Amino acid sequence: MSLTLLPAVDVRDGKAVRLRQGESGSETDYGSPLEAARTWVDAGAQWIHLVDLDAAFGTGDNRAQLREIVHELGDRVHIEMSGGVRDDDSLRAALDAGAARVNIGTAALENPDWTARVIAEYGDRVAVGLDVRGHTLAARGWVKEGGDLFETMKFLDDAGCSRYVVTDVTRDGMMSGPNIDLLREVGERTDAKVTASGGIAKLDDLHAIAALADYGVDSAILGKSLYAGAFTLEEALAVANGE
Repeated sequence: MSLTLLPAVDVRDGKAVRLRQGESGSETDYGSPLEAARTWVDAGAQWIHLVDLDAAFGTGDNRAQLREIVHELGDRVHIEMSGGVRDDDSLRAALDAGAARVNIGTAALENPDWTARVIAEYGDRVAVGLDVRGHTLAARGWVKEGGDLFETMKFLDDAGCSRYVVTDVTRDGMMSGPNIDLLREVGERTDAKVTASGGIAKLDDLHAIAALADYGVDSAILGKSLYAGAFTLEEALAVANGE
C-alpha cells in the first residue's frame, strides 16, 4: 500500500510560514504561498495541505490567498484546507473555494452536534484534526485544552467520521520524529483512515509511518522537513510509493 503525501502550505499574514510546536509568534517566513504550493505540485504532489493560521488563531483570515492557490493549481492537485473551520459559513467558504477535503479541528471539540451534522452531510469531504499533547486534545490554535482524545474519537466514530488528521503538537515543526505510538493507538481504536502530521524529519520516518498501513494510516503531512531541505519531495514520494 502506498502512502499519500500532503506537503503543507501554512499561511499567516499572507505569507507561507512554519511554526514551532504550533506557537503563534514562532513563524519562519517562506514567502509566497502560491509559489510554495506550485513548487510542491511541480515536484509531483497529488495533494496539498493548506492551512489558514490566522483563521485558526482568530487573527483574521487568508481566504483570498487560499482561493488564489486553488484557482491556479486546483486542476493539477487535490487540496485539503484547514484552519478556522468552525461553522457552516467557514466550511462552505472552503468547499466553495474548491477544497477536495476540509479539515475541522476546534469545532469538533466545542460544537460536537454541528460536527456530527456536517460529517453526515459531507462524508469523506470532511476530516477531523486531532491535535494532541499526550492523550489530551489541544484547541483554539493549540492554546486551550480540549478534552480526552479517545472519548472524542468515540463520539466522532459513532458520527461516522471517515478520517482523522493526528498531530502531536509537541513535535510539530521540531524535526524530532513522528509519534508512532500515538498513530498506532489511534489506528487501533478506529475504522477511520488516519493522516500522520508533525515531527517528520527524515525518510526513515516515512518508512515507519508506511509500516502502519494495517492500522489505517494511509497518508502523511510534510512541513518543516521539506522547507528545511531535510529531503526532497521527489525522494519522499519514492519512499511513499515503495520504490
